[in-house]
Amino acid sequence: MNKTTFVIQKMDCASEEQLIRLKLGDFNNISSLQFDIPNRKLDVYHTGDYKPIFSEIHNLQLDASFIQTNSTDEIFTGKDIAERKLLWQVLAINFFFFAFEILMGFISNSMGLVADSLDMLADSLVYGLALFAVGGTTAKKKNIAKASGYFQLVLAVFGIAEVIRRFLGFGEVPTFQTMIVISSLALIGNATSLYLLQKSKNTEAHMQASMIFTSNDVIINIGVIIAGVLVFITNSKVPDLVTGAIVFFIVARGSYRILQISK
Repeated sequence: MNKTTFVIQKMDCASEEQLIRLKLGDFNNISSLQFDIPNRKLDVYHTGDYKPIFSEIHNLQLDASFIQTNSTDEIFTGKDIAERKLLWQVLAINFFFFAFEILMGFISNSMGLVADSLDMLADSLVYGLALFAVGGTTAKKKNIAKASGYFQLVLAVFGIAEVIRRFLGFGEVPTFQTMIVISSLALIGNATSLYLLQKSKNTEAHMQASMIFTSNDVIINIGVIIAGVLVFITNSKVPDLVTGAIVFFIVARGSYRILQISK
């Protein structure tokens, strides 16, 4: 791995940073871009020759100049370390609630809880994929977001099929107390994850995808709580199944939005 440093005199705000990221997005040999806007410096972590990279930056007419290049084992620094720490935190929260909810969902026979747990599993995989995107180029991050969107879409299709199967007569009335208590706990977990993600103020595609997933989860948790109340009032499995269907439609809608931002 090589670390090449450039000084870019006209890089004085985030718009120039995004312009450079887009310009270098097609370089598969770039591992990480580290911007120091106050000092107008850019460190590029890459393999191979730096000259094609410099040529693309130079074409932006931002008064760029080459400083030095040297071998290094360093890849993730500064902002990337903070981003990785954040993703590990929300990954842990989501995977814990996936395991907890799917267990309680089957025990209570609640499709709403099972649907929510599978959505949490999808989120866990998304955060895991996003960890691979940290420090990467714009193209790499968009590809990660795209993979996340397609995964959610597949999950939604299978989930809706299961809801239809249960509407046709399979399954019993779920335990409403379990639905309400477990979904309330999951709501706290998802609200914490969303707060952490929004606090980072990261606008890149892979992190925006993560925020969309978590925002959906908060809505879903509230829906399952309401469904639990309706199951209690009606003594019917229909509110739970309707909630399950809505959950998977939300998942499908979220996947569409993610595929849009990853173009």
